[in-house]
Amino acid sequence: MPPEPCFPGTFGVRGPSTYPCPVQFFLETTRLALTNLRLRLLRSVLTALGIIFGVAAVIVMSSLGEGTKRQALERIESLGARNLIVRSQKPPESANQNQGGNQRSFVSKFGLTRDDLAVIRENFPDASAVVPLKEIGSQLLRDDRRRTSQAFGTTPELQSVANLRMARGRYLTQADMEERALVAVIGADVAEKLFPLADPLGQTIRIDRKPFLVVGVLEPIGLAGGAGAALIGRDINLDVHVPMTGARETFGDTVVRTESGSMQANETQISEIYIAVPTRERVITDAQRLRRIMSVRHEGLTDVGIIVPYELLDNARKTAMTYNLVFGAVAGISLLVGGIGIMNIMLATVTERTREIGIRRAIGATRRHILWQFLIETSALSAIGGAVGVALGIGTSVFLGWGVPRLPSVPYIGSMFPSDVTLPTHVTLWSIIISFAVATATGLIFGLYPARRAAAQDPIVALRHD
Repeated sequence: MPPEPCFPGTFGVRGPSTYPCPVQFFLETTRLALTNLRLRLLRSVLTALGIIFGVAAVIVMSSLGEGTKRQALERIESLGARNLIVRSQKPPESANQNQGGNQRSFVSKFGLTRDDLAVIRENFPDASAVVPLKEIGSQLLRDDRRRTSQAFGTTPELQSVANLRMARGRYLTQADMEERALVAVIGADVAEKLFPLADPLGQTIRIDRKPFLVVGVLEPIGLAGGAGAALIGRDINLDVHVPMTGARETFGDTVVRTESGSMQANETQISEIYIAVPTRERVITDAQRLRRIMSVRHEGLTDVGIIVPYELLDNARKTAMTYNLVFGAVAGISLLVGGIGIMNIMLATVTERTREIGIRRAIGATRRHILWQFLIETSALSAIGGAVGVALGIGTSVFLGWGVPRLPSVPYIGSMFPSDVTLPTHVTLWSIIISFAVATATGLIFGLYPARRAAAQDPIVALRHD
């Protein structure tokens, strides 16, 4: 037997249907709900604003959190997730002051030694690389331009261990090491500041008046002022790398700096050591072993520090997850406010349409039909608001990521922003799905009480309502 048609004229719109009851009921109710929303367009738009802005806020907040997290993780990753970094650091009590006249000078001896380097190589025989860095010089000079030196003697393996990329020229080679060549690879900011209008390759820079031939320029590394710079205590874009053999022969182990009539000399054999662990799975255990070795050789670890980017990477992920939850909770309040707004408007609508409800009950509609009519109406309002909110959230996130870096070039207000200002955003699929689902569910939940009140209306009383 064919399915029994829906009762005729329930909604006062069409006669008997050839569709099965559930399909016809849903289609008619949805069409009627959209018609009612369109007839009260301004009210519908104002009611949906809470949902629209709530969904947009969830997406924008989550995209900001995700974008910031990804930027931080990229900066930490640039240090090498499989690397362990041991750094020499000056303890407060290491300075022995010798005063004479109006000047004061002191020499500090601290940090890593070549013996430490030998012990590390002995205890980590399967490390992919063990790369030392040695600080040299106090000033960089080129013609009348001078900068505080951030030059290091090192080995060619540093390029792969520290993920350094060449913008131009080449990096240090084994031949440079064997020949003790006075060549240098400079960072992007050094090239910009010392050679603003010239090609650095083939030019000469001086480190404490010792000439070095520039053979390469590093690509810019996004560490300035960010997580990576804080981790290693300097901006790699300002680095100058020279062969370790030439650095030791030319400068020795003492670095002398003179500032404002005060001379300070630091005697450090090795400034940093990079240890490339074979696999990520061994990073934590090898880091613990390294700490034990260093604590024996440097009691209290007062003059050395150990950096484990992988640990910081894991902590950054956990912190970012916490921020995403907080951002989502704050933005979710907007959805709650939007839901309350929908409930208030629908309660007013029930009172306004009491006579209409009475007429529909009189021509055969049951309480279930009235209940579903109002529920579908609030759900449609929430779903449409959610869809608009998704579009607004995605558009705002994309605009922020694209527009904020361009603010410094905007006339009149550009000077208010630093030249490297960024606002990283990354729209996530989960934020779109969750925000839209919550928006629709909010309308359904907050529309349930007004719908039940509408369905509970006595048809006789409703017909008498003016």
